[in-house]
Amino acid sequence: MGTIVCQTCNSTIGHFEDEKVTTLYGKCAECTHDKIDDNQ
Repeated sequence: MGTIVCQTCNSTIGHFEDEKVTTLYGKCAECTHDKIDDNQ
């Protein structure tokens, strides 16, 4: 079982099937616009 976690706010985005316990980092919909503001 794998878990997808938002790298900005650490909330759980979703789960996926895997042979090992794995954590992947992505961005949730609420944090997508914040990243653009950080780059300015």
